[in-house]
Amino acid sequence: MRTVFVLIVLSLFSTALVCAQTVTPDPAKLQLASVNALIMDLNTNEILYSRNPDAIVPIASVTKMMTALVVLDDVESAPLDEWITVDVAKTAEMNNVFSHVRLGSQLQRRDMLLLALMASENRAAATLAHHYSGGYDAFITAMNVKAATLGMSNSHFVEPTGLSAGNVSTPRDLALLIQASANNPVITALSVTPKKDVHFRAPRHVRAFYNTNPLVRAAHWQIQASKTGFTKVAGRCLLLQAEIQERRLAIVLLDSFGKRSHIGDADRVRRWLETGTGGAVHPTALAYAQRRQSLIMASKEVLSHP
Repeated sequence: MRTVFVLIVLSLFSTALVCAQTVTPDPAKLQLASVNALIMDLNTNEILYSRNPDAIVPIASVTKMMTALVVLDDVESAPLDEWITVDVAKTAEMNNVFSHVRLGSQLQRRDMLLLALMASENRAAATLAHHYSGGYDAFITAMNVKAATLGMSNSHFVEPTGLSAGNVSTPRDLALLIQASANNPVITALSVTPKKDVHFRAPRHVRAFYNTNPLVRAAHWQIQASKTGFTKVAGRCLLLQAEIQERRLAIVLLDSFGKRSHIGDADRVRRWLETGTGGAVHPTALAYAQRRQSLIMASKEVLSHP
């Protein structure tokens, strides 16, 4: 009888401990540099934090997550081990854009996908679209069909790299995109690869490439899928799925100012979930976010009073 009593007490204690660990902190105590954001518990579909979750905005290289999904839907016709030639001719946005990937060089499709996801190489992403089995224009169509299939009703894509401001989405839609991406083992493996020496041919050479998200190298982060992005119009962006406090989370951070502001926001989200407070944002980044938020509110006011 005593043994049964002890087991019941331990069970109740463990249940209470788990509940304590999964209590959502006060959203008011999370300060972010990102103008648009969403944090979702994927185990319960509970939105833990949101800021302009339905704002339709440019998403920069976060686009490449959709590019990857379309490539991987086409592997029966375009296998990952096929060697393909770097080609950006039909991507107008690539004019005068610097890249470490040489035009005319060759890589296997898998490594081209790695460079697009890990190193955010625009020539790699454009090349994948150029070598789609249905052709370049069909690739762009497939991106939008895939978005619709995933339920991303406020998203639209016009090219595969993210350089165009015409590639738009919302934090709520991107939470769906990161879930779909993290469910694909190829994207999971490639997007969190810290670094790789990539072997090109024609001409034959080797170059080291690194992940644009330094958090994949941090031992205290458990990241299943990740993509960064930046353009002047979109600001700093970060899309990731990670496990924090035994929660599987979609974290969407869009439009922040400062080279590491999006990474800082991810760390603030983690700290907020673990301790209840997220910490401070650099004054310059905070002023940018407040200014952008004021513009959003003013726009809403105009729309509500035509």
